[in-house]
Amino acid sequence: MAAQAAAGDENKITGTPILGERYHTVIVGAGPAGLSAAGRAADYDREAGVDSPGYLLLEGFSTFAKTIQKYQKGKHVMDEPGFLQLRSPVPFVAGKREEILGGWQDSIAAGLNIRYDSEVVAINGSQGDFRLTLSGGDEIEAEYVVLSIGTQGNPRTLGVAGDAESDFVRYTLDDPEDFKQETVVVVGAGDAAIENAIALSDYNTVFIINRRNEFSRAKDGNLNAVLAAINDKSRPFHCRYEASVAGLELPAAAGEMGAIVLNTPAGEERLPCHRIIARLGTVPPRSFVESCGIEIKSASADAVPDVDRHYQSNVPGLYIIGALGGYPLIKQAMNQGYDVIEFINGKDTKPADYPLLQEQFSGLPYVMDAEDVLNLYQQRIPMFRRMNPLAFRELIIESRILVSLPPDEYARSESRGERSTVFIPAGEPVYRHGEFSTTFYTLVEGEVRLQLEQDGPWHSLKPGQFFGEMSLISGRPRQGDAIASEDCILIETPRRIMVKLMNSNEEVRQGIDRIFIVRALQAAFRPELPLAELAAIADRVESCRFNAGQALFSEGEEGDCLHLIRSGTVVLSRGSQNMVVAQHHSGDLVGQMALMGSPLRRDTARAAVRTETLKVQRAEFLALVNSQPDHVAVLQGRLSTLLQQTNAMASQPEAARSIGFLMDQGLGEATNALVIDESLCVGCDNCERACAETHGGLSRLNREAGPSFANLHVPISCRHCELPHCMKDCPPDAIRRSADGEVFITDSCIGCGNCETNCPYDAIKLSYAAPKKPGLWSWMLFGSGTGPGQPETFQPAPADKERGKKAVKCDACMGQAGGPACVRACPTGAAMRLSPEQFVALVEAR
Repeated sequence: MAAQAAAGDENKITGTPILGERYHTVIVGAGPAGLSAAGRAADYDREAGVDSPGYLLLEGFSTFAKTIQKYQKGKHVMDEPGFLQLRSPVPFVAGKREEILGGWQDSIAAGLNIRYDSEVVAINGSQGDFRLTLSGGDEIEAEYVVLSIGTQGNPRTLGVAGDAESDFVRYTLDDPEDFKQETVVVVGAGDAAIENAIALSDYNTVFIINRRNEFSRAKDGNLNAVLAAINDKSRPFHCRYEASVAGLELPAAAGEMGAIVLNTPAGEERLPCHRIIARLGTVPPRSFVESCGIEIKSASADAVPDVDRHYQSNVPGLYIIGALGGYPLIKQAMNQGYDVIEFINGKDTKPADYPLLQEQFSGLPYVMDAEDVLNLYQQRIPMFRRMNPLAFRELIIESRILVSLPPDEYARSESRGERSTVFIPAGEPVYRHGEFSTTFYTLVEGEVRLQLEQDGPWHSLKPGQFFGEMSLISGRPRQGDAIASEDCILIETPRRIMVKLMNSNEEVRQGIDRIFIVRALQAAFRPELPLAELAAIADRVESCRFNAGQALFSEGEEGDCLHLIRSGTVVLSRGSQNMVVAQHHSGDLVGQMALMGSPLRRDTARAAVRTETLKVQRAEFLALVNSQPDHVAVLQGRLSTLLQQTNAMASQPEAARSIGFLMDQGLGEATNALVIDESLCVGCDNCERACAETHGGLSRLNREAGPSFANLHVPISCRHCELPHCMKDCPPDAIRRSADGEVFITDSCIGCGNCETNCPYDAIKLSYAAPKKPGLWSWMLFGSGTGPGQPETFQPAPADKERGKKAVKCDACMGQAGGPACVRACPTGAAMRLSPEQFVALVEAR
């Protein structure tokens, strides 16, 4: 420290090194985390009244917070997560990039000991005796080292020919105003991609490419913004979901347009464009991190080092905070910077989210500190061991902790706070067969008895195992019951959080996927095999994905496999006219005749909607069925029934074409669709009026609209899809699904219109609230308003206009006695609410 003090202020500016410098703490990287750590270290120096700084902040660039410096001009920087308080002497509130950088510059000018253009190329030694080597060859000694260098390595590229950095393909965007009157494609679905795309759309036509079916990684503010842009009819902003880059067509000459070629659910799409902005994240500086002795256990390119709850790596005295530790949000990183200096100085400070965890664990049947419970649960559950501890912490905060109590104790339990432990009665189902729910359960303590199909055998789950993944992935109702024993402890995680985790952690995704395959095989074949043998078979089963209309196999070809449908719908068609003879859904087998009879395919199997299957080859099939001979007769009986049904349908061409028509309208993914028999319909519109009368004057049904075939009419009305398109990317999580399957909208709707855009069947609209209808006598005596059964036309009240439009859709008259009003009001029985399983009976009866 004395040597550093003798160097004076000049060296802080010029970066001129002094040999033999030694500090208590050296912080590497002057991003938000590093600045916060330096600010807290400066506080300790002031409190101690030292003559020279006991810390040094090293920055390899010529300025601080270089990532944020590169943000586009005027960018709004958010301060999420909102439930966390900031604890840092360096200021940070949501605002424009320039304002935030200005506040940080003021903190630096007030006395932070920072040195620029000082890239650290090596860290050697151990706690109390670290040696940091700079790019110029000079060395600095430290007792403790804090790495806050982020993950700003090389940008992740598109991975196709022609993707090198050029004027056509860029991996950063400094100023959106540099480009005007162009067509720009932004590839990526994270915060940076969203912010770039929105800013560019002020002056250009923009397409944003999301390889997932929702923006699961975006902060809430960016999620709201991108959905608003997609739904703004006046803004030239378009999104391609579930799309990946297949290739590039480079411009023939400067200033000309090239193109990007996409793989989409509907097939290949070519988008001509002037340029591409790819925001796919960066590759962490793994070689440097590992050269410091820090272990990164996963081989994944996205893997981050493991750290303990005090952010210490496997190298004692070497701490990792911020994005390199797996937490890229600014507020979280700044809190970590504050906390790590506290830990280094002997303070066992609780993290900012500690009170939330304490409340969640408050009802557990033992007395432990929340941090100890967190560590215990992560070590106890194999899947969670694969997670970064900080990511696991976030998952727990977003989940619910369930404790099963004996019935008498449950009856005496009291309701608690919103985030507190939740008590459930032991012996009662956690979920029931046929229930529509998609939460994911992890068993921490106790035992859960689980069925994989209705009336199927019971499986016993022990601590560390999970369940609920079948509905999470397929969107189908729960199959079988799940019952918790006494004193079970469960972690219930919402689908949204699990999707985010699976998208960001390949090991977790693979682990869940493997168990899904094992249980799908157990449900389909009931094999009597040791778990290790069954897992080995599951490893040889191929997962396949088919776009709508794509063939799984074709009529006339020889088959050596069957498909177990994982999600989606498959239709079987026969003959030159492709008459539909059967439809199959999640959990069904397709093509098993090739392994149980003639190998020649009798039908063509096509995906009615985007579909995923598990392909089981002959060897794996024989291993499964030979282990459970008693179940072979069940499989043969099901196949015999299927052959009878398909042959019967093939002998009724009109019925087969009718099923094909219904599938072409997307009803294969419906769970509750309205179909009208036009031979019975008299056009009275009682169905629409009843809908409006039941729902405050606003009808959710358009009877006249929609296609017809052979006297079957599919009107515009909600189908309550297996995996509802409207539910993805709903910012306030306002669209929910009841246990009985009805998809409905809660009062928290903000009217963003994303559900209206995402629904491919035009079943959702935005509308102002209808005024309250007058009483019967007011209408009869004074002619006030519209009467019962009369169409509603109205001008919204000023207060309703102020509140804005909200999403309106069919809720299948959830909770109404007697079922859907549209069906009850039909005088001829023409209107029917059906599931796809009932379509065959419908067309055969006609």
